[in-house]
Amino acid sequence: MVVVHRSRGFRLVIYTLDHEPAHVHVTGPGQAKINLRGEDGAPELISSVGISRADLRRLMSEVAEHQARLLAEWERIHGAD
Repeated sequence: MVVVHRSRGFRLVIYTLDHEPAHVHVTGPGQAKINLRGEDGAPELISSVGISRADLRRLMSEVAEHQARLLAEWERIHGAD
């Protein structure tokens, strides 16, 4: 597990033995999984449990802001598509 971003009590992690599509797991007060490249190319929420809507909006915005770096981390860990 590699922590690739921290924000207000949440950690975004990439597991080293994980699968496509490129995604991050959010841990903290609740959990979520975010696809880094959804249907339209923007990050897409896959699932969440125990995270408020306000926190999810903020997290999705941060993932979009850091999308290129997060995808580069995924490729560094798992190799390019």
